[in-house]
Amino acid sequence: MSGLLVVGDVVTDVVARHRTPLAPATDTAADIRTLPGGAGANAACWAVRSGWVDVRLLGRVGAEAADWHERALRRAGVRPLLVRDAHAATATVIALVDASTERTFLTDSGAALRLSPADWDDAFLDGVAHLHLSGYLFFADASRAAALRALRGAREAGIPASVDPASTGFLERLGGDRFLTAARGAQALLPNADEARLLTGGAEPAKAAEVLSRTFPLVVVTLGTAGALVAEAGSVTGRVAAPAVRAVDSTGAGDAFTGAFLAARLAGADAMAAAAAGCRAGAEAVTVVGGRPAEAEPGPAPAPWEPPGDTL
Repeated sequence: MSGLLVVGDVVTDVVARHRTPLAPATDTAADIRTLPGGAGANAACWAVRSGWVDVRLLGRVGAEAADWHERALRRAGVRPLLVRDAHAATATVIALVDASTERTFLTDSGAALRLSPADWDDAFLDGVAHLHLSGYLFFADASRAAALRALRGAREAGIPASVDPASTGFLERLGGDRFLTAARGAQALLPNADEARLLTGGAEPAKAAEVLSRTFPLVVVTLGTAGALVAEAGSVTGRVAAPAVRAVDSTGAGDAFTGAFLAARLAGADAMAAAAAGCRAGAEAVTVVGGRPAEAEPGPAPAPWEPPGDTL
């Protein structure tokens, strides 16, 4: 078995980079691009960019943008397993990126969180060595049920799984305890520092990693420009530094870390070496606009979604 199966979100990203503070009730100049994104899809693309050739992605998209997203994934080397939704638009995120490269997201989850157990097939695990779940799936009833179905299928097949908590905003609304209960059974948890704090009631990253690694055998907490730390069986076992780069957009840096980390682990790297690979990918990610590896332009943006029904 050599495949990596990512189950997660496919998103149309509208990235707006503004060099001055937002001016309420009037115009703020910005550089704006429409790009393919989504935490799950981005991680899959970075896994390929990091050298793993058999990467598959299961996600749900609106029919209006399905072809565009499928082309972008195939161009990145990912095998798309996209479920087309005729009744909801593809998830869309407006990423507001300020002069410091920090980003704020406006999120319309659209079709992404309509993934359901009916979209799952245990055959998706054929030839798969690892399952990765985007944490965004845990924030709606249908997609959480789909994630749990995939996790159960992996467990029954003896396939290890990992989870990325994905969003402090959504975690707060769901509840950290509820998320941890749902994700239990995964062998690895990959939170950033803020997510790790939230999941442990405010503990600092090292302590949070220790606490979380008593539930998940391997926990890797990303620290942005400070790198990452690794915890196993209740103890921090190592830290790695992040390369210094000139950042232009931090969108997708965590997804890049995840994809490269998983690719390295599948190639036989230990947790520390894999975390170092993740940090290198994260550093590369912040030097490009959007959440995917640098590539050819994805082509014209998809047409706006229209609700199903009769037209005049």
